[in-house]
Amino acid sequence: MEEERIGLFIDYENLAIGARDDLGIQFEFKPIADALAERGRVVVRRAYADWSSWDKDRQMLADNQVELIEIPQRRGRVRKNAADIKMAVDAVELAFERDYVTAFVVCTGDSDFTPLVQKLRELNKRVIGVGLKASTSAMLPPACDEFLFYERLDGVDLPQRERKPRRKQPATETQPEEKPAAPQDVAALVTTTLAGIQRSADGPVRSSTLKRALLRKDPTFSEADHGFRAFGELLRHLAGNSIIDLNDEGSRGDPVVDFPGGDSDTNEFQVLVDVVGKSGPQPLSGLKDQIRKRKNDFNERRLGYSGFLRYVQAASARGVVELKWDDESGDYLVAVPE
Repeated sequence: MEEERIGLFIDYENLAIGARDDLGIQFEFKPIADALAERGRVVVRRAYADWSSWDKDRQMLADNQVELIEIPQRRGRVRKNAADIKMAVDAVELAFERDYVTAFVVCTGDSDFTPLVQKLRELNKRVIGVGLKASTSAMLPPACDEFLFYERLDGVDLPQRERKPRRKQPATETQPEEKPAAPQDVAALVTTTLAGIQRSADGPVRSSTLKRALLRKDPTFSEADHGFRAFGELLRHLAGNSIIDLNDEGSRGDPVVDFPGGDSDTNEFQVLVDVVGKSGPQPLSGLKDQIRKRKNDFNERRLGYSGFLRYVQAASARGVVELKWDDESGDYLVAVPE
């Protein structure tokens, strides 16, 4: 697969001020450079600011071969959009004049750059955004093909915030705790995405195709947020739990991803059969609650189905249960074949 050739454009004041005010750290370019090196070859590096206010940063960027574009402020005036306009014009110009640049990285959290991102994608360019979570507009990440939060990049060391001692609470009071995303959440996201691709794809689904689809659904998706160092590690974890199946044949490092075959097709419906039993047809409504009483971690999305009805329809298509519409009750009736 041909490597990406990347044009990097940095709204420097947006990132530097955000790092200082929101994270309490000095902005460093190296974490961004390392992240982009993993994605392709950076052929253009430009940063935009009034550099008279950033003397210490100029040398750091120069050492990293970043071209500094001066946006001087007129004395007594602040031109907020001066850097925005210059950066947008240069990016569009590069897109037209340098066909070999296949991807653009826009480092900013400013929603004013959303039209630029949309225009670059119209020109068939891949767009990666970089910004700080606290200061990034909610409009910008969904417009990009991928969005990286600066504080989550490898090499960004965040200071330990001092915690003020809390007064002791009575035993009857519960303290809310911030919980990480549950593993079943990412499993459900992966399986429903895989099932959707399989419905429209003619051939096998490879891990690279699955990762691109996940990023199209959520440009901020990162396996690191779920505790995995790489997407392949996440897939191997799911495969080890028999949620998906991996096959490395044909393309080393980019395995085919599928749902487990064989007896698992029947096993995934076993809990449905156990609940419905042979006591006669049961209404579909309320059936999922009965299943969860028997198996509290049941989630049809983890099995690749977008909804419970889809799950039961799949069981019906395989002859595991019978599914019929009942006009009298206004609901589907589910039964085990005799």
